Amino acid sequence: MDEPSIPLCRPYFPSLDELTPHLKEILSSRYLTNGGPYVCRLEEQLSAHLGVKHLSIVANGTLGLLLALRAHGVTGEVITTPFSFVATSHSILWTGLTPVFVDIDPSTLNIDPDRVERAITTATTAILPVHCFGRPCDANALQRLATTHGLKLLFDAAHAFGVPYEGSSVLLRGDASVLSFHATKAFHTIEGGAVISTSHEDKERIDRMRNFGIEDEDSITCEGINAKLDEMNALVGLLHLRHIDKLMACRSMTGETYRKELEGIPGLHCLPRFTGDNHSYFPILLDKAYPLSSRELQNELNQRNICNRRYFHPLISNLPMYQHLPSAAPANLPGANSVADKIICLPIHAELSHPEVLRITELLRSLSSRGGTAV
Repeated sequence: MDEPSIPLCRPYFPSLDELTPHLKEILSSRYLTNGGPYVCRLEEQLSAHLGVKHLSIVANGTLGLLLALRAHGVTGEVITTPFSFVATSHSILWTGLTPVFVDIDPSTLNIDPDRVERAITTATTAILPVHCFGRPCDANALQRLATTHGLKLLFDAAHAFGVPYEGSSVLLRGDASVLSFHATKAFHTIEGGAVISTSHEDKERIDRMRNFGIEDEDSITCEGINAKLDEMNALVGLLHLRHIDKLMACRSMTGETYRKELEGIPGLHCLPRFTGDNHSYFPILLDKAYPLSSRELQNELNQRNICNRRYFHPLISNLPMYQHLPSAAPANLPGANSVADKIICLPIHAELSHPEVLRITELLRSLSSRGGTAV
């Protein structure tokens, strides 16, 4: 008999008892979208929870990236990381810009500021780093580069919900940060996202641009797109936010259990701890001392109904729409290519039980005794 399935994530969803009175209110009001009261309430509560002032709810994180790039007048080349979900670079292409990939620091999995500096040319107008798995980039070094060279600094903060950086929210760094509220994230609205701006004026522009650039009934004052979140999704977010501290605590306990149980397995490494980890993912890295490659380990996990992902494999720079770029050459990105070949993300979510974590870690330990060399 097959073993019970362990999902990679199990998104929070409110109970019918929680949903019903609010659904009745929404349906009776007939206010379903276009900046309704639930979206406005979610903006206010998220701003307070995250410690930011200028937050704009959008329909998804990818649209948030598109809006941020357009709102800040980015042109030409954008320096970014190849080690991310493809939405990061797709947003650059969709706005008619050219991504320039630079390598990562293998210890943090984030973009390497020294390599960013070497990649800046007269065509560069922006840097788009990613807080990979919620781990903050070296935002101070990146800001110094952006200031020195007159560049925009826009952060893909899809994984960084609630993450601090030097005493305040990591979302306050740069010219803008973009969150994803997709159902796979630690906080979600099923589909959704947010753009965090550094000024009221920038927020107002994002707010207009997410609604076709409409200023009022008689005025369209800038180019825009439809990036509005509807009331139903906002309701899920509001109810999710009520439980977020408890859910985050559960994820944290799971992360610590993984670390304890995986300690000492030859060739298997957890990433270093960092302050404010929201445990949005739990990646592990394999080296040659582990007898299986990440692909082989993935197959073993799949055969036992343990969901997993090789985030991020393949690298963005190796995809057909990017591999022609000079910056995408594997020789330019040895760190990212190496990490992509040996990383795997294990299940983590608030409902993952202790026995399920032990089932996973015991399997990883038993597989380690096979001997041999990983490819």
